[in-house]
Amino acid sequence: MKVLIWFRNDLRLHDHVPLHKALKGGAEVIPVYCFDPRQFGQTAFGFPKTGSFRAQFLIESVADLRRSLQQRGSNLIIRTGLPEAVLPALAAEVQADAIAWHAEVTTEETAVEAAIATQIKATGQRVQTDWGATLYHPDDLPFAVAQLPKVFTQFRKQVEHDSTVRAALPTPPQLPPVPTSLDPGAIPTLASLGLAAAAPDQRAVLAFVGGETAGLARLQDYVWEADCLKGYKQTRNGLLGANYSSKFSPWLALGCLSPRQIYQSVQQYETARVRNDSTYWLIFELLWRDYFRWVCQKHGDRVFYPSGLRGLDIAWKQDWPRFDAWCQGQTGYPLVDANMRELAATGFMSNRGRQNVASFLTKNLGIDWRMGAEWFESLLIDYDVCSNWGNWNYTAGVGNDARGFRYFNIPKQSKDYDPEGAYAKHWLPELQALPPKKVHAPWLLQPVEQKRFGVQLGVDYPRPVVDLPKSVAANEQIYNAARSRHA
Repeated sequence: MKVLIWFRNDLRLHDHVPLHKALKGGAEVIPVYCFDPRQFGQTAFGFPKTGSFRAQFLIESVADLRRSLQQRGSNLIIRTGLPEAVLPALAAEVQADAIAWHAEVTTEETAVEAAIATQIKATGQRVQTDWGATLYHPDDLPFAVAQLPKVFTQFRKQVEHDSTVRAALPTPPQLPPVPTSLDPGAIPTLASLGLAAAAPDQRAVLAFVGGETAGLARLQDYVWEADCLKGYKQTRNGLLGANYSSKFSPWLALGCLSPRQIYQSVQQYETARVRNDSTYWLIFELLWRDYFRWVCQKHGDRVFYPSGLRGLDIAWKQDWPRFDAWCQGQTGYPLVDANMRELAATGFMSNRGRQNVASFLTKNLGIDWRMGAEWFESLLIDYDVCSNWGNWNYTAGVGNDARGFRYFNIPKQSKDYDPEGAYAKHWLPELQALPPKKVHAPWLLQPVEQKRFGVQLGVDYPRPVVDLPKSVAANEQIYNAARSRHA
């Protein structure tokens, strides 16, 4: 029996269900990855769908998977083209009996799956799909996905009480060779994908390298070598440095790390060293990731509608000058600007930063949240379609767990999470000379202070694009009007 294994967002050999099943059944496996040109086109608002940071991380991850397969006697067949055209043709070429893959849940991905399945089944070959993206398996949930609780806390409590996590599957030590007559194909370069390489920025929290090898190394270092897990809950809202949080998300997004492998490492750590709120909290965050995936599976493409899961027809603005100021870190609010400049320079931003900049875009600028979601899609190296769009639904107040008009108070957040202004100064060098009490409110600088600290407002650093209290009040009125219409 010959099985084509289609790798997608599961670029690993550990805990890989289709690969494990095929090998267990004694099949000859042919691993393949297909670069879909649609993923390198443009978003609806005209941004690169996969920007340079994401693409570089993907290329590194695919290259690492190929090396790992070659070390075990196999290889990764690389193709570029539409998977619904490439894969059936490849299956016919190698006379495969079946194609196997890990299933996805969102519209673009499931449409491709359906097109492949139709063609494969028409030739008498089999399609085998499995689940491998989440910590918990959907078959082990205490409810059907269609009955997924509307509130995360209800979901979490039921799952923690009634479900168990399946054991991670081991990495196969050896694999059967692929036919020598089969052209292995070349991994595209950034240039061939129409992208320019992004220069590394020394201010980045971590030099992220794609691939299972790097992902497992990060897991080992964070949990065991640096011994950071025991304090995760206390440090996770940090802004500076490699280890304030786990930084596992880029490898999770492409499946270079399995959530079950992380869970297994946490369990081992709890047995060997300590079990506390921090070790639990890392699993808590993985549960949020699970929840957003099942939200997308339950609600289909509604997560992409401007009205979101709640169906709220809010009068969103598409104010491009202000949106560009947000993207470029030129809003006049240092906490927002520092985070947006970090994203633009590195393809990464802390979770605390994401919550603040998303709140500012939607609750202060009143700008269409989908523009922000697409900007994140383009730049974030840890872009995950379900988590990204689910979180933006939530922040914009159109998600299924929205509780009225909630927003992040930027001055308070600045004081709480960057009290000395170290993060702001790290990414906004023009504010370096400002004392801590001044750095988060440069618009209050008197002319004599501007001269003393070398910060001329409107020249060296922008004046605020909006008044925070007034903008919140105005957008809350718009939001409440939409809720009244929807009631």
